[in-house]
Parts: sequence; structure tokens; C-alpha cells
Amino acid sequence: MAQADIALIGLAVMGQNLILNMNDHGFVVCAFNRTVSKGILFVGSGVSGGEEGARYGPSLMPGGNKEAWPHIKTIFQGIAAKVGTGEPCCDWVGDEGAGHFVKMVHNGIEYGDMQLICEAYHLMKDVLGMAQDEMAQAFEDWNKTELDSFLIEITANILKFQDTDGKHLLPKIRDSAGQKGTGKWTAISALEYGVPVTLIGEAVFARCLSSLKDERIQASKKLKGPQKFQFDGDKKSFLEDIRKALYASKIISYAQGFMLLRQAATEFGWTLNYGGIALMWRGGCIIRSVFLGKIKDAFDRNPELQNLLLDDFFKSAVENCQDSWRRAVSTGVQAGIPMPCFTTALSFYDGYRHEMLPASLIQAQRDYFGAHTYELLAKPGQFIHTNWTGHGGTVSSSSYNA
Repeated sequence: MAQADIALIGLAVMGQNLILNMNDHGFVVCAFNRTVSKGILFVGSGVSGGEEGARYGPSLMPGGNKEAWPHIKTIFQGIAAKVGTGEPCCDWVGDEGAGHFVKMVHNGIEYGDMQLICEAYHLMKDVLGMAQDEMAQAFEDWNKTELDSFLIEITANILKFQDTDGKHLLPKIRDSAGQKGTGKWTAISALEYGVPVTLIGEAVFARCLSSLKDERIQASKKLKGPQKFQFDGDKKSFLEDIRKALYASKIISYAQGFMLLRQAATEFGWTLNYGGIALMWRGGCIIRSVFLGKIKDAFDRNPELQNLLLDDFFKSAVENCQDSWRRAVSTGVQAGIPMPCFTTALSFYDGYRHEMLPASLIQAQRDYFGAHTYELLAKPGQFIHTNWTGHGGTVSSSSYNA
């Protein structure tokens, strides 16, 4: 089915008529009784899985009017991907547009995962000087670790793939990444609700930058970077640093994604089962991985968990990766390698763990030039204006947060 195509499917189930309006981003389902007096029940369902999911079962994320769920549950869970002992990667998400919102965040996380893998690949290629088959083997090895996932698996396959002329195909592909918008929507939502989903935002901007291919060709002839970098460390050890940097950054990306889901639930009054959402992504979808089971465990331990980084498992995992993460980032910076997602993930971690940030200076600056007021540490909730110059007066602007 082409991207713009829409399929309308009529079904009769349990005394209901169902109409499915389906495209590659999801379903809109109208379930209504044969008698008009019973009303109409709307369901919007996110769908993920790509070509393979379409053939063998996708991850389905239905939301909307919960009274419709009993009428479509058997069908949806029947066609969904199965994991473990046959558990379907589909369950009720929540009210209104919750299903589509969860699917959107899934795609944003997908953008982040893909960009992180690309940055690891870039470090392997340009810092360690690894050949295609060497890199393919590294990703195969990584797929037997905590990074076990669909995207790591296909990356190894892509690196090994040879064109009809017997040469590797990947180096021939134009380095200008496309996008359909779901990563952008996630970043826009994060800005709208004031959630620092920095990694997904950088992943979107990395694609935007990659699309400036002709400009980059010209810039490469005029803009200088560091002097020719020669890595003189232990290659095996640094490869492990890259792996750990990828794992730690991935944790940050998922932590930010679930922060956005939690804030959306607050904004819209949704009751979301965060552990259940992680399980829906275990199979059928593009970000399926072993890692998601750990997220389910974290929310089982504490359903009110504010942030994945505060869970003991993820806290320990990041701490174990931290030295490698910092070495990978600092080495890449010295070599002039762009790593927007590795670096923003580390910056978020450092910002989140700091009790005090320099935002006090921002507040003082805002009050100085615009009388926007500030709070004192000793008096939170009380907004104060200072006459910084001695001739600014005592009038202040109203306080508000966009």
C-alpha cells in the first residue's frame, strides 16, 4: 500500500459494525451498533512494524472509547505480533488519542535509536578506521548484549550487504536522510508540554542537516576542523567504549520518551500503563528489543516512577557506562565527529543529576532587562523584582510560563 493510500474495511463482529480507516501511521476505527440509538464508538490505533510487520504481525496501540475494545480486542490481538509464549503486542492504551500519541513517541524513539547507531558507526569508521565487514561483525556481537534489538540486527546485515558488482552497497547510498514527520511531531509535542526530549529533537535536526547535501559539499571545501586525527589508543577498548556510549544514550532516549508520555497523560487526563506500553513494543515494531523488558520491570517495581534513570537497574547501568560514554564523546569531539545525540544525551544526564544549574543567572537576566521577576531559593512561589540599575522602577511584568 502506498503512503497516501487508505483502505476501508467493513467487519461484523459481536453484533457490531466496524469500519477501519487505515493508513501507514495507524487506524481510525468506528465501531457502532446496528441501532443508531446506541451511538458511535471511535478508536484510533497506532501501528508499527514496517513491511515485516504487515506480513507477520505488527505492534498495535489502540486508544479511544474503551467501550469499543471488547468488540475489536480479538481481531486486534489476533493480527498483532506475538512474543514469548504467544503474548500479543497489543493492548488497550487509553482514552481519546492516547494510542496515536504513544505511536508518535514510539517513532520519535525510533529516530533517536537510528541516529545513535549512525553515530556509533561514524566513530567506528572515522576514528577506528574499521572496514565494513569488521563493523558488521561488531554489530553482530553487540546484538548478543544488552543492545539486542531489531535495529542493531539489520545494521549488521546492511553493513555486510554487497551490490551486484560485489562491492558493499552502503558507501554508495547518498547521505541525505528522509523523514515522514513523526519524529518532528514528537519534538513539537515536547516543546508544547515543556519536556526536555532533547535526544529525539537532535535526531530530527540531524536528518535536516543531512538533507543539506549540496551545501555540505561546499562547506567541506571551506570550513576547517581539527588537524588530522590519529587514534593511538587500544582499538578493542575504545570499541567497547562506543558500545557503552550507545547503550547509555539509548537509556536516556527512552527515559525522555516516557517523560513525554507521563506529561501527556497529565495534560489530557489519560491513565497510561507504562509497563504495558513497553511490552507492546517488544515485537512487531521497529524498536523491538530485549531492553524493553527492563522498562516493564522498572514500572512493575514502581508504577509511579518519575524517570527511568531513578530506577535502580537503569541507574546502575548508566553508572557502569559513564566512563566509557565520556571517553567516546570526548574522543569524537577531538576528532571532529558530529555526535548530536551522544552529546545531548550526556548533557541531559549531567543536567538532570545536578541539584543546582546556572538557570538562576537566566532568571536574573530576564528580570534585569524585562522585569520578569524571579523566585528565591528560600521563598519558592514568591515572585520578586529587583531594581538592578537604580532607575528602573518597581513595576514588574506578570509572571507566566509558556
